[in-house]
Amino acid sequence: MALEITDATFEEKVLKSDKPVMVDFWAAWCGPCRMVGPIIDDISKEYEGKAVVGKLDVDANQEFAAKYGVRNIPTVLIFQNGEVVGRQVGVAPKNTYAEALDQLL
Repeated sequence: MALEITDATFEEKVLKSDKPVMVDFWAAWCGPCRMVGPIIDDISKEYEGKAVVGKLDVDANQEFAAKYGVRNIPTVLIFQNGEVVGRQVGVAPKNTYAEALDQLL
């Protein structure tokens, strides 16, 4: 399962990570988010130890969603060294997300 990320843990788990980080910005009521969720969970297993893969519920945690301009969900952001280096808005095939991480490994 992907790591649960909140506004309280975002800086430590995402911005200070020494590995690439993928964050899925989602909400429980969002249909497309429910399609992306299992893909993100799969990627979290496949990249365990190589990258941090997490989910941030935008209903409960609005600070960083607003900071990074997440207006549509699902939005998946890729971070490296505390900076956004990739963005995927909407549903995409699994290989799209995997390739974004592969480029950083």
